[in-house]
Amino acid sequence: MDKLMTYLSRPFVQYALIVGVLIALCSSLLGVTLVLKRFSYIGDGLSHVAFGAMAVAAVLNLSDNMLLVMPVTVICAVLLLRTGQNTLIKGDAAIAMISVGTLAFGYLIMNIFSTSSNLSGDVCSTLFGSTSILTLTTAEVLVCLGLSIIVIVVFVLFYNKLFAVTFDEDFAGACGTNVGAYNLVIAVITAVIIVLAMNLVGSLLISALVIFPALSAMRLFKSFRAVTLCSTVLSVAATLAGMLISLLSGTPVGSTIVATDALVFLACMFLGKLIGGKR
Repeated sequence: MDKLMTYLSRPFVQYALIVGVLIALCSSLLGVTLVLKRFSYIGDGLSHVAFGAMAVAAVLNLSDNMLLVMPVTVICAVLLLRTGQNTLIKGDAAIAMISVGTLAFGYLIMNIFSTSSNLSGDVCSTLFGSTSILTLTTAEVLVCLGLSIIVIVVFVLFYNKLFAVTFDEDFAGACGTNVGAYNLVIAVITAVIIVLAMNLVGSLLISALVIFPALSAMRLFKSFRAVTLCSTVLSVAATLAGMLISLLSGTPVGSTIVATDALVFLACMFLGKLIGGKR
């Protein structure tokens, strides 16, 4: 406990916890929508896009790689979520192609042009998360706070429309809802969350933040609102627990958070069966 309190008294740990909670909150809000729309894997695809963009930004020596990574990831998210079934390459195949292609090109670019003395360490940190979450500046925390507030406000304001588009796009369109516009909102929010989460869990583990809390909540509740609220609580709790365990045990932050999410899912699955049996 003394060791934990010592860590919590340090500003860099406080910054990391704040950013971790914000990312967990945002990813869980949108996770339910993505899971129900059968786009669970899009987080993984977009994270690889962000990795490729980050590699290019590193080669160009950009002081703020967010200026390149964010626009590229948003554009790819829009293309993936808005093409639907009207293209020759369907959604799952498009995600797989972009995921593998950008990951390969990103690593290739870093190998050819990078001047880093520890390329393997840089790549591993980007893919699986690292201590970068513990080196956040005040400006980076404020940027994350601002973007997170925008995501939460947009979700709350358009909750009913997003709910309608999630369950039945055809019916929502017949009722006068601009389905394309709200799919665009989902795409942009997804891209923002993916870029924010890269420092927390790394590009290969981001989809876990989106999928696990939503699936865990679905084991316990049936309504969209209840699942969303439960997903938010579980995601924030698992992220906090994972970060604290990582600090105390010295394990990788991203992997510890994802492992905690997986254990929470197993517990919810068991509890869901227990509750169902009693009913």
